[in-house]
Amino acid sequence: MTYEESFTVELKREINADFKKEIVAFANSEGGEIYVGVDKNGDIAGVKNPEQTMEQIGNMIRDGIKPDLTAYTSIEAIKEAEKTIVKVSVLRGTKRPYHLADKGLKPTGVFVRHGVSSVPATEDLIRELLRESDGIAFDRSRCLNQELTFEYAERYFSDNNMSFNESNKRTLRLIDADGYYTNAALLLSDQCEHTIKCAVYEGVGKTAFKTRKEFSGSVLKQMDEAYEFISLNNNLNTTIEGLKRVDHPDYPPYALREALLNAIVHRDYDYSGSILINIYEDRIEFVSIGGLVKGMTMQDILGGVSQSRNMVLANVFYRLKLIESYGTGIRRIIESYEGCLEQPVFAPAPASFVVTLPKIIEVPFSQTKGTNREQILTILETKKEITRKEVESVLNCSKFTAINLINELLKENLIEKSGSGPSVTYKLK
Repeated sequence: MTYEESFTVELKREINADFKKEIVAFANSEGGEIYVGVDKNGDIAGVKNPEQTMEQIGNMIRDGIKPDLTAYTSIEAIKEAEKTIVKVSVLRGTKRPYHLADKGLKPTGVFVRHGVSSVPATEDLIRELLRESDGIAFDRSRCLNQELTFEYAERYFSDNNMSFNESNKRTLRLIDADGYYTNAALLLSDQCEHTIKCAVYEGVGKTAFKTRKEFSGSVLKQMDEAYEFISLNNNLNTTIEGLKRVDHPDYPPYALREALLNAIVHRDYDYSGSILINIYEDRIEFVSIGGLVKGMTMQDILGGVSQSRNMVLANVFYRLKLIESYGTGIRRIIESYEGCLEQPVFAPAPASFVVTLPKIIEVPFSQTKGTNREQILTILETKKEITRKEVESVLNCSKFTAINLINELLKENLIEKSGSGPSVTYKLK
């Protein structure tokens, strides 16, 4: 037999420091064979003690390479030119990327075959191998960083009377079957690489901002700090109803909470961009990275259908009672604006999902006092225009009643009509 190095063949005169690297590279590529006792030029040198060499290689595979590669390798002694050489056969593994146990999932520990050489894998290639092995879900994939700490998460779980030991982490799928931290663990860890950025702008555009904040660390920490920041910017407006003083926030607290949780739980963590929260004079925007999950439509979402992109993370938030059940967040946001003239806007795009919460006009319309005519005229003093459907919503009346009321106000020359067809609006004259 002629021995020559190739993409699937490696020749070793003897076992050296790079031997495990060659095995890892074959397992991460298309498999291959390593012949020990053969020079680089193909000459047979043989091994002095085949049994000892085979035992040494077996120990290397079992103790020096992760995940377990034993089932994908075979070691045998063969006779060649009256000498004994050792053949190591390596199959392409199903739990790629394989790596040196003492180096971890880093380029210094992960190798692939390139021509007749075994070379370090790039971080991008490592992530691609992880996706191929574990599926496309980010939070179920093995984490590149296996040196994670959970100071904030441990306190949060403890405050909620939940344990956060290794057994619990396995149950929550923060640790996979092979003992690796998943990316869901990374998101909960103090080393989380994603952030939330908040900005408060003057007026209704982005020409000038008042303040900016960026929150990092565990997503639980980011959630708490971002909600506190938003709440500080949720001003109270005071009105007098009879003898009582009543405070009304600019935005329903429940809507703020749900919009924030949805942005954290459902964003696409394959992208490194931050969740953006933009606070304007008249609205708050929550910009989450990643559009709708493939196959889902906005109609499905509004109907209560839910398919989380991050099932592991969603389950953790469910266990912590941060979300009550799947598919209710958007509907609850809409319900919190019941009776309000301005309604939330949900805008999915290919790579983002934007939730816009409008500022509530000083007095919720459901609490506006007076006749139907007075209610509409009062609304138009603060809002420039109104549609017929909005009149129906505010007065909780039929289409026929709303049309009659609008016609009366038009005849009395108190309001005027603008536009045509479905886009018709009415405003004070």
